[in-house]
Amino acid sequence: MSETKSELEELYNQSVKIVREGEIVKGKVVSISQKEVLVDVGFKSEGLVSVTQFSPKDLEVGKELDFFVESVEDDKGMILLSRDKVMRMQGWDKIVQNSKEGDLVEGRIAKKVKGGFLVDVMGIEGFLPASLSAFKGVLEKDIMSQFFKFKIIKINNLRRSIILSRREAIQKEREEAKGKILQGLKIGGIYPGTVKAITDFGAFVDLGGIDGLLHITDMSWSKISHPSEIVALSDKIEVMVLNMDKDSGKVSLGLKQRLPDPWQDIETKYTPGLKIKGKVANILPYGVFVELENGIEGLIHVSEISWTKRISNLKEMFAIGDMLETQVLSVDKESRRISLSLKQLEQNPWLEAESKYPQGAKVSGKIRGFTDYGAFVELDSSLEGMIHVSDMSWTKRIAHPQDILKKGQKVDVVVLSMDTQNRRIALGLKQLQVNPWPEIAVKYPLDTVLEAEVVSITDFGAFVKIDEDLEGLVYASEMEKDAAANLKAGDKIKVKVIKVDVEQAKLGLTSKI
Repeated sequence: MSETKSELEELYNQSVKIVREGEIVKGKVVSISQKEVLVDVGFKSEGLVSVTQFSPKDLEVGKELDFFVESVEDDKGMILLSRDKVMRMQGWDKIVQNSKEGDLVEGRIAKKVKGGFLVDVMGIEGFLPASLSAFKGVLEKDIMSQFFKFKIIKINNLRRSIILSRREAIQKEREEAKGKILQGLKIGGIYPGTVKAITDFGAFVDLGGIDGLLHITDMSWSKISHPSEIVALSDKIEVMVLNMDKDSGKVSLGLKQRLPDPWQDIETKYTPGLKIKGKVANILPYGVFVELENGIEGLIHVSEISWTKRISNLKEMFAIGDMLETQVLSVDKESRRISLSLKQLEQNPWLEAESKYPQGAKVSGKIRGFTDYGAFVELDSSLEGMIHVSDMSWTKRIAHPQDILKKGQKVDVVVLSMDTQNRRIALGLKQLQVNPWPEIAVKYPLDTVLEAEVVSITDFGAFVKIDEDLEGLVYASEMEKDAAANLKAGDKIKVKVIKVDVEQAKLGLTSKI
């Protein structure tokens, strides 16, 4: 039996979806024109959507997508649909469900506005303040419609808006990348890097997103004074990870650790007594550092340079780069120290000094230098003795040794004493002559009155000249205060002998006559 018209209408109505305004419905792309897309949502009429609301990948006949129902029927009898609205609604839901403040999201720069940029994030417009954009100095054409990562700064559910930061996203990306690199690093592992900066204490090396510190002490087994002796900016080097702190992100690196430690078998290579050549690497006031091989240096202490010479300036004797033959004295592996000597290569002249220069012997030498209390004399065997100022004259009071001696002057002296243990030789100049004091005691007995010339005045008295080679002291207590106050060098005064000390070689006087 044929179906009635009313039955057909009922069947048609049952096959048609019930679509309401404000709903989200599934629709299939039926056809695509230059400006519009025809969409079938299973309703009695089809919908038209502007082609600008579709992404290129969605512009495909037969593609099923979600649409927002704006109106069930417009003036043309078509259903009014929106792809943009459903994208915004679904995008907001995704943001609320899957993201929180502080998370990174991907977005596209959609438009430049006052104070910043509008960014399309899952169909939602986010605001990127210019101060957080990190686009300073970048041309607008180079960023428009480009995708970037952004950090969500604030989510406003009431306004359905988000505030973004590209600058903080870059920082977070770096931190995440740094964390991944840290996870991949292993202590003892060797990794390539680039020298990024050089300081006095070391160099910073970029390991591909994370910087490590290569300390100056970990650059070379040899002593260096500055990191620039080993590395230069932009150098590509391979370094070993010595230590790292994943919480702080600090990484300690080593360069020398990639090579065997030259001190490992040092005690078998450099035994005490071994004679070895090396190059002067550094000169300091207390000694000379000698490079024996790459990474191995020894010290010649100033006391191990000469048996006899007094060393005042090592730089006058040595220069950086000089080749020296030395002898190993000791090796301390733990402290990484090798003691060297130059003088041990020579015969110790002090071993025969006592027999060569017996007490009372008359010897010759050359004046090498002075101190306030004496003069140094170089003897013919390079040994050095000293004439104390008190042993220069029997009768004269010597204020300065240079008053009677000159540097380089050849002199005859008498050996007064020899101390080989402390390496000292006491010499005398006055001992070449007979001690005149027994005769002086006879010539100037007590109570002898003389006329004398004032030579100098001190706090404890006045020295006066008795004759050409003899001086006496007028004690301060033996002078009238008024007379003493006006006394000056060159004055002639009368004095009387009140003391003659032959042992101490002193003549005591008074002006109270």
